[in-house]
Amino acid sequence: MDVIDVIRTKRDGGRLSDEQIRWFIDSYTNDRIAEEQASALLMAIVWRGMEPDELNVWTDAMLSSGERLDLSSIGLPTVDKHSTGGVGDKVSLILVPMVAACGVAEPMLSGRGLGHTGGTLDKLEAIPGWRADLSTEEILRLLGEVGCVICAAGGTLAPADKKLYALRDVTGTVESIPLIASSIMSKKIAEGTDALVLDVKVGSGAFLPDIALGRELAETMVTIGTAHGVKTTALLTDMEAPLGRAAGNGLEVTESVECLSGGGPPDLLEVTIALAQEMLSLAGIDADPAATLGDGRALTKYREMIRAQGGDPEAEMAQAPERQVVLAPASGYLRRLDARAVGIAAWRLGAGRSRKEDPVSASAGVLCLSKPGDYVDEGQPLLELHADEPSHFDGATAALEGAVDIGPEAPDPRPLVLERIG
Repeated sequence: MDVIDVIRTKRDGGRLSDEQIRWFIDSYTNDRIAEEQASALLMAIVWRGMEPDELNVWTDAMLSSGERLDLSSIGLPTVDKHSTGGVGDKVSLILVPMVAACGVAEPMLSGRGLGHTGGTLDKLEAIPGWRADLSTEEILRLLGEVGCVICAAGGTLAPADKKLYALRDVTGTVESIPLIASSIMSKKIAEGTDALVLDVKVGSGAFLPDIALGRELAETMVTIGTAHGVKTTALLTDMEAPLGRAAGNGLEVTESVECLSGGGPPDLLEVTIALAQEMLSLAGIDADPAATLGDGRALTKYREMIRAQGGDPEAEMAQAPERQVVLAPASGYLRRLDARAVGIAAWRLGAGRSRKEDPVSASAGVLCLSKPGDYVDEGQPLLELHADEPSHFDGATAALEGAVDIGPEAPDPRPLVLERIG
């Protein structure tokens, strides 16, 4: 094989052969192809795209670059959820113990946040003692003992994706449906679950704000999962406004525990329960996930999971020493609260990172004191900003300029679950 021929094939709009794909993925993963050559092929894929069968082979080659977890010893149906990310999206913290309490095993291999979207591991690491890095043996043991685990993906699962993702991040080749889909699905298929539900966010706070692109990504990932023997469906969910009221690591843990205790914001609960119902349906389990919130089973399972990973589920979250409120500029109905602006504000307050190696604050973030549809009075606090340093407030308030619309009429309610695909 000649890497130049592979690049030229895609550059000129051709379909890469199965042999070319498998050779390229193997060679790049094992450092036999230069970074600039791999970058050239990625950019050609951004411009030229990939055919469905070509993308299936590409994903399979990434999957085959490492191990695939064998969950057959668990003895329970296995199902997972993946979200494309949003602002205030703490669904996993509630969903995982909820479905585990209904009798499925949920091995969620998750990640950390980058930019305005938060990461599940960052949120859980706000809990004193909680540990994200588990061995394969520990994952299997906890699935058998507790029924659920949320942890970091090890380096042995789809290592090709780890290398390619890092390269895409620095070469302007992230925004490509085939590359996004293969990145997500190679890791998720490697988990070895029987079924997978995808939460594809659309709206201002989403990675792909446009619903047409979100639908294309969802359809592409469902096709890949099905082709690899994983029962896969997707829900398109709204991300115009933050989900729930908290955006920030420890703040979101606190809100998640409120939901698990039978309270919490209605929008967060609606999306979480819809995803849980979809997961249980794919797993063939006839159960009401919402009932686990009312009778305490989900909260008990959450505490078991946190404790099994070294955390203290009863610990108080760190409190930010600095706080500042954003006031309503007029009286009327809150018609819009821009999710991306809130996410960027939380990031600038210290809850997010610009580079993967950056530290994040456990206590920084934004509390939404009002949500779209609420009536507010001029001068009423709309948002509460939490930071470790007062110097972070200027950047956060700048991000929130133009993020709020207030008018004399209440906005039409927005559906939270927009479409089901699969």
